[in-house]
Amino acid sequence: MKRFFSFPNPVNDAAARTVALGVVTMSMLALIMNWAWLLIPITYGFVARVAAGPKISPLGQFAVRVAAPRLTSWQKSVPGPPKRFAQALGLVLSGTASVVWLSVGWGSARWILLPLIGAASLEGFLGYCLGCVIFGWLIRARLVPEAVCLECGDLSVRYAATGYDTK
Repeated sequence: MKRFFSFPNPVNDAAARTVALGVVTMSMLALIMNWAWLLIPITYGFVARVAAGPKISPLGQFAVRVAAPRLTSWQKSVPGPPKRFAQALGLVLSGTASVVWLSVGWGSARWILLPLIGAASLEGFLGYCLGCVIFGWLIRARLVPEAVCLECGDLSVRYAATGYDTK
C-alpha cells in the first residue's frame, strides 16, 4: 500500500509539462465556456497526483504513456519531491476554487483559477516550475529538511548544468 501511495523520483519533465498543459487547457475551457463542473476533474487530478503520482490520474497516465514518450526534446529527469509539492499547490488552488464554487458561486471561484493557469502555463510552455522554486526556498529557509531533496536546496548545480554562471 505504501508503494502505491508514492510519487516517482525522478520525474520525466516531459510528463510533468504535459500534465501542466492539460491543467491549462481544462482551466481555460472552464473559464471560457463557463463550465464550473470542470473543477471536479481538475481537483480530482491534483488529489490523485499528490497521493499516488500518475497512477490514478487520467491526465497523468496520458502524460506518462502517450505524450511524454513523443516529446523527445523535453525529455530530462528532474527531482520528484518539488514536483509533488507543486501538485499540492495546485490542489490547494483547485480545491479552494471548488469550495468557493459550491459555497459562493462560479463568479467568485473562477478568479482562483487565474494563478493556477499562470503557474501551469509557466511549467507547461516554458518548463519553469514555480512550485519547485518555492520548494527550493523552503529548503534553504530550513522549513523543509534538506534530506528530502538534496539537489533542490542548491540551485547552483542546476545552473551549472545549463551553463549559467551564478557568480
